[in-house]
Amino acid sequence: MSDLEYSPSDIIARKQAGKDLTTGEIAWFVENSARGRIPDYQLSALLMAVYFRGMSLRETRDLTQAMIESGKVLKLSSVRGTRVDKHSTGGVGDKISLIVGPLAAAVGVKVPMVSGRGLGHTGGTLDKLESIPGFKTGLTPARFERVVREVGISIIGQTGQIAPADRKFYAVRDVTSTVRCQPLIVGSILSKKIASGADALVFDIKCGKGAFMETPADARSLSDKLSRVAAMMGKKVVSVVTRMDEPLGLTVGNAMEVRESIQVLKGKHVGDLLDVTFAIGAEMVLLAGRAKTRAEAVTLLRSALLGGKGFEKFKEMVRAQGGDTRAIEDPDRLPSARYHVNALARRRGYIKGIDALEVGRIATVLGAGRLRKEDDVDHGVGIEFLKKTGAKIAKGEPVAVIHASSPARGKRCARMLEEVIEIGAARPRPRSVVLGRVRAGRIEKIRLPKS
Repeated sequence: MSDLEYSPSDIIARKQAGKDLTTGEIAWFVENSARGRIPDYQLSALLMAVYFRGMSLRETRDLTQAMIESGKVLKLSSVRGTRVDKHSTGGVGDKISLIVGPLAAAVGVKVPMVSGRGLGHTGGTLDKLESIPGFKTGLTPARFERVVREVGISIIGQTGQIAPADRKFYAVRDVTSTVRCQPLIVGSILSKKIASGADALVFDIKCGKGAFMETPADARSLSDKLSRVAAMMGKKVVSVVTRMDEPLGLTVGNAMEVRESIQVLKGKHVGDLLDVTFAIGAEMVLLAGRAKTRAEAVTLLRSALLGGKGFEKFKEMVRAQGGDTRAIEDPDRLPSARYHVNALARRRGYIKGIDALEVGRIATVLGAGRLRKEDDVDHGVGIEFLKKTGAKIAKGEPVAVIHASSPARGKRCARMLEEVIEIGAARPRPRSVVLGRVRAGRIEKIRLPKS
């Protein structure tokens, strides 16, 4: 296709006017953006036009296909069995991939996972894994396939060979406030997942204050688009909707979330992390044909957790990808912040809510996330919650600990956090973090067997 066949400004203008772009226009723009022939300011303009004008289902499929074709499509032909990937639409404190991936692999699921870095106020799986000394997320396709085949799971990033166009789009979306756009989300997710060789996909669609989808209706809409576009490409998809009104788990920050994940895999954690892990993991096990019922799938996952098989599988993956397993055995070897500052309760009562969006922004101020695509992250900083929603608390009692690179930044972020923790006189009614599985346009409750 000739470089002179289309004009970037004409394509931008057509989308600004609300017109559907042709398959050729989309393919041309994506290819030339990936090759660096279209400057970031014109890519930003198109992303903004899509943000406001949207894309049809056909355009979204074309965008996804063009992103896939911008790089190498992995076949993973030597990996036997159904290959199942998992993806979250983004949250605060969301370290589920680090837990559910190894657990699923421990019960026989093959998990080829291509993940992303921190985007907006949300954390990134790659940033968390790269806090492990030596861990490599930029494997060659051949090594990626070998790790999936031999270990059962590998988590890598978008290298120059796998969906490079999405890598470019992903970075620009982060700094142009075009993250909350469903066609761009669908294209981004599916391109790297399909390009990585997955046969089936489980989506953890977050909704709430700290999610890109704010309401259950938004989550259902995104699920529908993901399922329909994936079906056009011959892939099986299951979507589970989970809450993201407050941070998931007790930590926000890269190395801190790795430490917490290790504690979960060692069987030393209960609550929201395990609820989401079993809800997502059960669907992965079912899609891979490793169990016939959800109850059987959860039983397998719980056995792998309590028997230490998930933890051992995590270590295997770290070792296979160049990481120092001594940091997994002894998490004190992971990066840590020098300064610790308590965030205190401003009144007595019960914690009614912890705004996940604001917590994510505070973590970014600390240095755990990015304000610009070229920013580095500080793997050691973050937020450690001592109490979560529903807990009783006294005035002046510590609610969380800020792990910071300087006393001044720690104090500033502690004050910011104190302002976003809502405390009331009455204990709030508990709510399940898992809303349910999307089926036929409805969110159906999932019944998970108790231990």
